[in-house]
Amino acid sequence: MNLAAKATATVTHIRRLRPNRTWALLLVALAIGGLAAMSARSYLNRQMQAIENSAKGKTITVIVAKSDIPKGEVLSAENMALRPIPAEFAHSVALSPEDFERVDGQRLAYPVKSGEMILWGLMETARVPTFSANVAAGRRAMTVPVDEINSISGMLEPGDTVDLLATVDRNGKKLTFPVMQNVAVMATGQRSQNDPKTGDERQYTTVTIDTTPEQARFLIAARDGGTLTALLRNPQDKMALPGQYDVAALLGLTNPAPQGGVRRVRAARQVPVLYGGNLNGTPPEALRLAPRAAAPEPAPAALAAPAAPATPAAPAAPSVPNSAPVVAQANAAY
Repeated sequence: MNLAAKATATVTHIRRLRPNRTWALLLVALAIGGLAAMSARSYLNRQMQAIENSAKGKTITVIVAKSDIPKGEVLSAENMALRPIPAEFAHSVALSPEDFERVDGQRLAYPVKSGEMILWGLMETARVPTFSANVAAGRRAMTVPVDEINSISGMLEPGDTVDLLATVDRNGKKLTFPVMQNVAVMATGQRSQNDPKTGDERQYTTVTIDTTPEQARFLIAARDGGTLTALLRNPQDKMALPGQYDVAALLGLTNPAPQGGVRRVRAARQVPVLYGGNLNGTPPEALRLAPRAAAPEPAPAALAAPAAPATPAAPAAPSVPNSAPVVAQANAAY
């Protein structure tokens, strides 16, 4: 009896827990509410993102100063950085990442604060190269005067090659020899090789040529001691003029020995040398140079005087302190 009663009570309890229509409606309402909440949250997130995007707008990346850059500073990766900014706030001439290689190594003409955009207008403009940029290292540009003849009737143009011959006077004779050969003409007057050619007649009285420092020295000596003549040559003609010349000797830039051989030497004259301004008893007559005596004429061989006996050598003079006068021998060459 007890077992049957317990089983009956259990079945009755289960029947009481069986969901009815009310429970079903409650569960459906909860599910619908949860779906509505999730949909509302997703919609709000999308709207907020749209609002933020509309506030930010389209962005572009520009080059800005990483720190304060003073005027004249060289731009490099050390002082430049990339930063995205709204397109509506970006300057139309601001540097973009594609321009980095073009501005790397250039200088600023104006200072830039940290974080500011670097504009093309802030860059130093490229300087026009001067004429000295056409002179190669180790070379020199020299200007020489020309006339109607030396300028080949004014037809000499920058870029031509010429030979320069010097004419000097040596002992009443005119000597003409080449000083430089195959010389490049860099400019005629103020017109250089880079200037455009026109058909107008150009008047000039100077020509600038490309030389070495040693050749420039020869040209200065030839210009001051004689005349220079220019010979126009074909640019393809590289043959040297015949003959070999010692240009330095012909221009008087060296001191060669005379053709007679041994150089004549003047008679020695004693010159007193004073140290410390102390005469130490030196008579005034010793301070005056005696006039040079004329060299005696050699005696005829038949009347030559007999050789004088050798005189003994004089004893060595005692040492003289630095403050005493010392007599020096000065031999001057003719």
